[in-house]
Amino acid sequence: MSDTQTQIENRPPSVATLFLERVERTPDAEAYRYPVPAASGTGPDDWKSLSWGQAAERVYAIAAGLVDLGVQAEERVALASSTRVEWILADLGVMCAGAATTTVYPQTNAEESAFILSDSESKVLIAEDAAQLAKAVERRADLPNLHHVVVVDTKGVESDGEFVLSLADLEARGKAYLEKHPEAVKERVGAITPTQLATLIYTSGTTGRPKGVRLPHDNWSYMAKAIAATGLVTQDDVQYLWLPLAHVFGKVLTSGQIEVGHVTAVDGRVDKIIENLPVVQPTYMAAVPRIFEKVYNGVAAKARAGGGAKYKIFQWAAEVAREYAKATQDNFRRTGTASAPFGLSAKHKVADALVYGKIREAFGGNLRACVSGSAALAPEIGYFFAGAGIHILEGYGLTESSAASFVNPGEAYRTGTVGKPLPGTEVRIADDGEILLRGPGIMEGYHGLPEKTSEVLESDGWFHTGDIGELSADGYLRITDRKKDLIKTSGGKYIAPAEVEGQFKAVCPFVSNILVHGADRNFCTALIALDEPALLGWAAEHGLGGKSYAEVVAAPETVKLIQGYVDRLNEGLQRWQTIKKFRLLPRDLDIEHGELTPSLKLKRPVVEREYKDLIEEMYAGSREA
Repeated sequence: MSDTQTQIENRPPSVATLFLERVERTPDAEAYRYPVPAASGTGPDDWKSLSWGQAAERVYAIAAGLVDLGVQAEERVALASSTRVEWILADLGVMCAGAATTTVYPQTNAEESAFILSDSESKVLIAEDAAQLAKAVERRADLPNLHHVVVVDTKGVESDGEFVLSLADLEARGKAYLEKHPEAVKERVGAITPTQLATLIYTSGTTGRPKGVRLPHDNWSYMAKAIAATGLVTQDDVQYLWLPLAHVFGKVLTSGQIEVGHVTAVDGRVDKIIENLPVVQPTYMAAVPRIFEKVYNGVAAKARAGGGAKYKIFQWAAEVAREYAKATQDNFRRTGTASAPFGLSAKHKVADALVYGKIREAFGGNLRACVSGSAALAPEIGYFFAGAGIHILEGYGLTESSAASFVNPGEAYRTGTVGKPLPGTEVRIADDGEILLRGPGIMEGYHGLPEKTSEVLESDGWFHTGDIGELSADGYLRITDRKKDLIKTSGGKYIAPAEVEGQFKAVCPFVSNILVHGADRNFCTALIALDEPALLGWAAEHGLGGKSYAEVVAAPETVKLIQGYVDRLNEGLQRWQTIKKFRLLPRDLDIEHGELTPSLKLKRPVVEREYKDLIEEMYAGSREA
């Protein structure tokens, strides 16, 4: 048995244990960086640091504060906040108290927040600010189990010291408690068992109420050790963490960091990513495909705005990047060296000086790799970034599998696949193509829903992911679609909409979101939402300047522009996959209207329901109408 396997099998019972070990090993090393707005209120943020020792002081105070409030082992403490350093400290505090964190997205409305707090029987809510507090106060009569709300940012909040406390109040209570009971936190951590509940994450289902996924401490302990065992991250790394920590993808990154001991810069403000990257200069970061699509569209729009010659250079460089990435990956697969033919390497060198270097600078200049997950990245976009020196390692997992089940192995990564299973995770493909997983990362089940649990989790531990995929002979997994999203046309042909949508995103630099429709129809159609900055930049150059997004989308010139890209897409598709008709949406899809999940995944039933009239209009007059 390898040392790696031994390490994963002989893991400690919890990440709380790993945190105590990390603090003991490297108390003075930098753990977290976080932004503080400039004192003047204008200008760039000031970034502060916490060492592992300083972080531990706050974590232990939060843990002891919760113990003082009467929170017992496995009792739920809900956390409704955007991604910030206090989220991580609070989550660790909950774990070190032996309690369990219920994660709530800050965008969740009052009704659904109340459902999650009630269903999880959360005793305490740690709320980011007055807005999150208001949701709990509004539904307080429906939440008999909720005894306290702890508020992080107290602007506009009246603290009564009992139902409503500030985070500072909680930490002060914790410090006082630790003076009387100095070993309290260590005792709580020492009592944690691997099967004890650590986290309850509610999946933002596309239909009906969300389900609470029960993830015990052992899931996170395994994830921490398995991530470290991949060798993808080292103690010298600087991670930029902006993903929603209420989502399993963001949360798993905090476990891996504790085991490896590197620095994490934390700021969940998506509108600050471009500004933060040159300041943080990360060596790695995780993101969802939408972020890479936005960067790609932004780079293309900037080149287009620079005039015809600049845009031609960009298009040429993009093609060279893709060709180079395909050649080097192919060569690495065959020979173990990432080299390309001489002529292509020469072109790549020129393109690097003209285009790619600027893209790497925009990412901070030090980026070794990005991890992409949560949805499929269009391979052509992946190849573009790979050729430009931004290596995107796609991974795969679900809330039910603690996020990270597969990841591409460093230099040997293959664009278009999600790589190989993490050490200790088993995979098999069922007869109908469904991906089944088994291993220490798999959930205990759905909270209070034994029937729903038995639908996806077999008695021998195999979990049905609901995704369709293929395994290569050497163990690389390619996801082809969601089982339930596969379209069967009235002609009996199966179509994977995500595959067609991904190809369109690679072809059209103006697209933000696209939904391909065609189930039980005799041809495919698409609803297309355009990227506002890219579209308005184009509009200004084509006599449509000054018009609103909705007006530009409705203009015949815009429809003609997008028709050109649809035609290009169709050239590379099978006849039954082609998009015969499309409609441009009057606004982009978003989380607020419930069309995207907080991790920016498309909620197909919601979009199809909302734009039913546009869909019917496209089929009106066809033979099936």
